[in-house]
Formats: sequence, C-alpha cells, structure tokens
Amino acid sequence: MKTYRFGIIGCGLMGREFGSAVARWCHLTEVDFRPEITAVCDVNPAMLGWFTSNFPGLRLATSDYRELLASDAVDCVYCAVPHDLHAPLYCDIIRAGKHLLGEKPFGIDLAANAAINACLAEHPEVFVRCSSEFPFFPPMQRLGRMIEAEAFGTLLEVNSGFLHSSDLNPAKPINWKRLVEINGEYGCLGDLGMHPCHMPFKAGWYPRNVRAILSKIVTERPDKEGHLVPCRTWDNGVLLCEALDPVTGKPFPLTIKTQRIAPGETDTWYFEVKGTRACGRWSSTNPRRLELFNYQPGADQAWQHLDMGWEAAFKGITGGIFEFGFTDCIQQMWAAFLHELHHGQPLSRFAACVTPAEVAWTHRLFTAALRSQAQGSTEVV
Repeated sequence: MKTYRFGIIGCGLMGREFGSAVARWCHLTEVDFRPEITAVCDVNPAMLGWFTSNFPGLRLATSDYRELLASDAVDCVYCAVPHDLHAPLYCDIIRAGKHLLGEKPFGIDLAANAAINACLAEHPEVFVRCSSEFPFFPPMQRLGRMIEAEAFGTLLEVNSGFLHSSDLNPAKPINWKRLVEINGEYGCLGDLGMHPCHMPFKAGWYPRNVRAILSKIVTERPDKEGHLVPCRTWDNGVLLCEALDPVTGKPFPLTIKTQRIAPGETDTWYFEVKGTRACGRWSSTNPRRLELFNYQPGADQAWQHLDMGWEAAFKGITGGIFEFGFTDCIQQMWAAFLHELHHGQPLSRFAACVTPAEVAWTHRLFTAALRSQAQGSTEVV
C-alpha cells in the first residue's frame, strides 16, 4: 500500500477533520493508498497541540510554513488559510513540488486565482485539487449516476445551495470572513459558493450568464473589545443563471444560493434536478433521504422517498443499513483526492474533487455576479 506523507498548513476545524479521517483510514476496505500526517503548521502554536498529542509519528510542528515545505518528509499539503493568503501560499506549495488539496475559493479574487493557475501551468507534475465534500453523500452519488445515465431527460431547472444561520445573531463578533480585505469582495460567494457549484460543474452545467441579488444584512458587528466596526461583506447571495445542457444542447435555468443568514438552517446543502422524464432532490437536513420522481404518461405523479444507508463511493466497514455522516463525507473526499493522485484518474465522474479548471469557472461566475449586483444587469460569465 502506497503511503502519501502530508503536511497541514492551518490546523483549525478542517485540519482536525482531516486528521480524524487519517486516524481511521482503516475504515476504508478497498483502497491501495493511505495518508500519513508528518508535519503541521499554524501561526498560533496553541493549534498544534491536538496534532502533537494524537499523532505520535509527527516529525515537524512549526509556525513557519516554509519550514514545512522544505521538509523531505512531506509529499502533499492540505492548506486551509484565509482567502488573502491563498495565492502566495498555494504558489509556494506548488513551486516546492508538493501535491496540494487547498480550500476554496482558491484565491481572494479572479486575479489571485489566475496567478495560482499560471503557477500550476509551470509545474504540471504537481497534482492540485480544491476541497468540497458536497457530492460524496450517498444520495448525491445516486443523483450523479442518474446524470451520467441521462435519466432526467430534457432539463427543466437545477437548483443548488448552501445555507446556514451562523451569522443570524447581529451581536456575533466579527471575524476574518466578514472583512473584505481578508475574505474578499465575493463575501458569501467565495466562502460558500464552491459547494453548490461542485455538482453542476461536474455535470458540465456551466453558467452562460448570471443575474445576481446580493444582500448586506448586518452592516456592523462588534470587535474583540465590543466596539462596532463595519461589516462590508455580502451575507447572502442568490444567482439566477442560464446554463446549457451538453447532452441536449438546450438552455435551462440554474439557481445557486449561498446564505450565511438563513433562519433555521444549521448547515444545509441541497441539490435538485427537474427534467421531463425524472426529477431528484436531496438536502442535508435529512441526509439519508433521496426524493425521486419518475414521470410515466397517464400514471399518477408522485414523489418516491428513499432512505439510503451507507452506500459510499469508496467501500468501508460500515454496514449498508447504517447512516452515513459528515465525517464519512470528509474521508470520502480525501479518498477521492488520493485515488486520483495515485491512479491518475478519478474513481468516477462524481466521486472526484474539484479541479483547478472548475474553480476558475467559479471565479468567472462570482466576478460576473459582482458586476450584476452593481449594475442590476444580467452579465455574461
């Protein structure tokens, strides 16, 4: 079994989730590769303790990412840092010859993303993908297979979104995701938008144009001292796009919704496809439930509800009757990254991480959305 040695830059929430996935890699039963965490880096030394306590094979814990990149004990890097650091750090990682799974949005803006892609073009030997777990839930995998089988017929509409309510409280202290100079002008689009774009883009459903409605709802938040400071990022965004189905060559409406202020939504991903022959929808509100509609002329029109078990792309020890959860989703995404790195191709079309080309499309979309909001117009993507 091939071992890939990983360094983690940014040891916060998602860095620890990766660590947990690595620690229970034996959960997966049919893979011929495994990750090993050999180095960690964070500018806050307190963030390193969880890794040094739980990973006895760790060889390096540092506050200087350059020291990590210089280590011969690191083959690959997971990088989870604020958006304004993406371009300089991602480019340094690529130049160091380390394979990279980076967090979205892969650059604070279109220019930063272009710089990352230019660096990647100079180093084609480096394997680079973007983090997004959306398609790895079993109902999403089923919908992906239906897309591949062209089961939906002519597309009527597709709706995809990521909603949460973590910013509903106006007294919540401001953090870097609410600061334009760190998070970027995209606001909620850059922070959340890669997830609802992942599945449509894998299907080849790229927006041709967009009409955006972006909302700044809480314009001030308290800082660490309790003083109100400006909160200038977009809280919520709704993108109405026209996409083209590569199978039929016909256009259809694609809506992408990202909201940080969505009452009652703890952390909700949803995806819906409506076609002339079939429809399908899923929401992480009820993560095991897949809803399907198959149209039969003359028959009653009714939705079918399927409560799916552990039917993951990468097989594991969990019995099929048991529930699939977010920690499983994280591990599936990492298995997809390593499978494509190790074998040179993804396990399947929808069991694959986001490519740099797909990320570049999100930047084109979000930049056009900013123009649309500013001008009240429909903008070409």
